Amino acid sequence: MVRFGYTLMTEQSGPKELVSYAVDAERIGFDFEVSSDHYSPWLVSQGHAPYAWTVLGAVAQATSKVDLATYVTSPIQRYHPAVVAQKAATLQLLSDGRFMLGLGSGENLNEHVTGEGWPPVDQRQDMLVEAASIIRELLTGELVTWQGDYFRVDSARIWDAPDGGVPIGIAVGGEKALERFAPLADHLITTEPDAELLSAWDGLKGEGARKIGQIPISWAPDRDDAIARAHDQFRWFGGGWAVNADLPTPAGFAGASQFVRPEDVAESIPCGPDLDAIVEAVKEYWEAGFTDVALVQVGDELQQRFLDEAAAPLLGLLRDAAENS
Repeated sequence: MVRFGYTLMTEQSGPKELVSYAVDAERIGFDFEVSSDHYSPWLVSQGHAPYAWTVLGAVAQATSKVDLATYVTSPIQRYHPAVVAQKAATLQLLSDGRFMLGLGSGENLNEHVTGEGWPPVDQRQDMLVEAASIIRELLTGELVTWQGDYFRVDSARIWDAPDGGVPIGIAVGGEKALERFAPLADHLITTEPDAELLSAWDGLKGEGARKIGQIPISWAPDRDDAIARAHDQFRWFGGGWAVNADLPTPAGFAGASQFVRPEDVAESIPCGPDLDAIVEAVKEYWEAGFTDVALVQVGDELQQRFLDEAAAPLLGLLRDAAENS
């Protein structure tokens, strides 16, 4: 059965609003909730960037059933992996076992703030392998000392370690990376509905492991308004990971996306009140083999209205369509 999730977009909403949306998303019936973990929004018009871990701690106390995850946290620069392990363990306890730690190799947008420079992609992936290895060891609750190529850990222990640890999902964009990260990951996180990649993951991990994707939508009663909002706040989306990972500031994203037209955005993001059109866009994900798909409702302005008016009927349509596919 395909599970459908709700995205807490820290780039477009303040912390109190995010907690409120999380409570409503659980009440409406979403299966899980994922939170972005950014230091900066992609575009100035999005206007927010609260600390994801504080928000998730509040969400863990304000909800009781819905699964939670970071989508994704980078443990290679802005956060040391030993600190990520401690945060993940604490959140797993606060949520009574509902948390999954989603990891990725990060974006310059968020990591450059520490002033350490931005490594090339091969180095970032090497760093993520080492960081994920440290995190897995620390989540056992045992004493860990580590001297690696990129990180040192000196006699560290997670004193409040949850029984069973914390499941880890790792964001992967290709089969080469899949082979590197599969031994360290319980679940796969990826953005494109690439059936070959997901099939390769099943070959490495078995069909019981989750494959978690995410898709933006721009629901609004008026389609033109939906397109305008998506263009204003999500036109960066079409840049692709190869571009998006390396741009350092919202100004950079604004420059890179300055020639993206509203009609270009409307071709890649379902916009407007037509719930069937949204279902058709999401369908591509479960047909590719995703077990979990998180929806991103673009913009804060209609977020509450989306939850109040559209989310429940949309979930019904999605579940019916997935069950009958």
